[in-house]
Amino acid sequence: MTKKELASKIAKQSEITQLLTLEAVQMVFDGITATLLDEGRIELRNFGVFEVKKRRARKARNPRTGERVSVPARLVVAFKPGLEMEQRVHELKRSPRPK
Repeated sequence: MTKKELASKIAKQSEITQLLTLEAVQMVFDGITATLLDEGRIELRNFGVFEVKKRRARKARNPRTGERVSVPARLVVAFKPGLEMEQRVHELKRSPRPK
């Protein structure tokens, strides 16, 4: 699902314009990004936790040549789903997916 599709779905449910909804969705994403940059972590209750983590430097292998290369340390964003989300995803595994 794309950001535009998400905004469209929310607009239909809330009966507001798709443009206004798209702006709101973008503001939420911008807020999450800004919080990660400022604080390194954002916790959204019943949804999950986004956190900036440091991935250590490591040695890897180029699959085409087999040559060993150094991969430098870097910062990555990790997501850990909340309990409610995890439970709902596990329920999906048991039942057929709605279309």
